[in-house]
Amino acid sequence: MLTRIAASLAAGLAWLGRYGTQGFALSIFLGLALPQFSAAARPVLPVTIFCFTTIVFMRADLGIIAGLLRRPGKLILTCLWMVGAPVVLIGAALLVLGRDALDPGLLLGLAIMAAAPPIMSSPAVAILYGFEPSLIIAGVIITTIASPLVAPMLVELLAGAAVPLDRWVLTLRLLFFVGGGMACAAILRTWLGSSRIKGMKANLDGFGVLMYFIFAIAAMDGVTRAALDNPTRVAGFLACVFGVSVVGLAASYVALRFLRRSERFMVGYGAGQRNMGMIVAALGAGVPPSTFLFFALAQFPIYLMPWLLSGLARRIRRAEAAADGA
Repeated sequence: MLTRIAASLAAGLAWLGRYGTQGFALSIFLGLALPQFSAAARPVLPVTIFCFTTIVFMRADLGIIAGLLRRPGKLILTCLWMVGAPVVLIGAALLVLGRDALDPGLLLGLAIMAAAPPIMSSPAVAILYGFEPSLIIAGVIITTIASPLVAPMLVELLAGAAVPLDRWVLTLRLLFFVGGGMACAAILRTWLGSSRIKGMKANLDGFGVLMYFIFAIAAMDGVTRAALDNPTRVAGFLACVFGVSVVGLAASYVALRFLRRSERFMVGYGAGQRNMGMIVAALGAGVPPSTFLFFALAQFPIYLMPWLLSGLARRIRRAEAAADGA
């Protein structure tokens, strides 16, 4: 009986994994459609973040990462870009607008977006697109490992005195998320083995979609009400988050000419899509309502871009295949 249930669950996850980009897009709208569950699901938000972290570390090909580290120039520049580009983009916008002119909650939200590491699903998106994922996997892992030390300093730098923040408490909580995820991943890798983990690709992809669905429900807490009460504010927040996503992708694709097209595309994807959830979960109940609203709306490009960009990704993959075959 238990074997049949486990087989059915595995088959269901594999089915979800085969429709990854559509699943991401559908999840955000299901989250909006189920506001009655959002408040109840919000405490589960840190659990989903921890699961994402564990899965990425568990699926990392350490041999490929070691190979990149032996010739680290490209990897170092990629990591510096994914950390620095959002900081420069959002920091410049704050200088133009003036921090004092912004709501403190929005200011903190922008600072978190700039300081957060790339979204953990970036490698999964690369795999779904059929791109070689080594560089983006290594970049996400290294910047995520560095985030407990780097992100709190950047949040404090960008938010300034307008937003009181205990940087050391945030650092310790991020260390728990990242370090705990790495420890769980090491245990699972030892138990399952690399070959078995690779064989579970579709199941793990499906588990990622399921976690994103739960995350979406939790993250959408209060969004429907905010959209009804203050649609102009919600529209402005959405314009900000999509603007950062699009500009981050476009600037990376234009500037990083030393990378292959698919690598530029995925580095730009990581530069524009930020793992705000890790910092929001670490801040816990201290997150102001307007910051949580900004964080929730920042999930829309994260959930929709894999689907919206799939046509462009196919063209890039065909162009690279043609160039490689020439």
